[in-house]
Amino acid sequence: MKFVETPLPGAYVLELERLEDERGFFARTWCAEELAAHGLDAHIAQCNLSSNRHRGTLRGMHYQAAPHQEAKIVRCIRGTIYDAIVDLRRDSPTWRRWTSVELTADNRRALYVPKDFAHGFQTLTDDAEVFYEMSTPYAPGFMRGVRWNDPALAIEWPIGDPILSERDGSYPDLT
Repeated sequence: MKFVETPLPGAYVLELERLEDERGFFARTWCAEELAAHGLDAHIAQCNLSSNRHRGTLRGMHYQAAPHQEAKIVRCIRGTIYDAIVDLRRDSPTWRRWTSVELTADNRRALYVPKDFAHGFQTLTDDAEVFYEMSTPYAPGFMRGVRWNDPALAIEWPIGDPILSERDGSYPDLT
């Protein structure tokens, strides 16, 4: 795996190192030793799949509060998504900053999202599917979120007027 640093410390785009021949290719998508060598949480407690029918669907910006913070690896396995993360670590020099990456079934990239980051994505195609590997099991009482269009964050979503759940549309601003 190739670890490409993002502008937010601790968050990485994970790219495949393909071993190709006439049959196709083989690539490692997850390796505890390689993640740990980069100082990343290599524990997987839960895997999730998100199926999204319509282009423009926005899920986020989600995180889990202490003591159930979660690191995650996010991969688009069908279609295309615009994946965004926000650094919520108050002691970080990049606190409240965001970055994004386009994840597609074709580019096969993944995004490593550290603990104490908010995460969300918007589908750029119909029938997009997203696969998550989570370091911590879901803890319903600790689920939190910030508003997807919080002016203090100013995330540049590619599609205005997204399809949102009631919950995601009602999260408060970060401030």
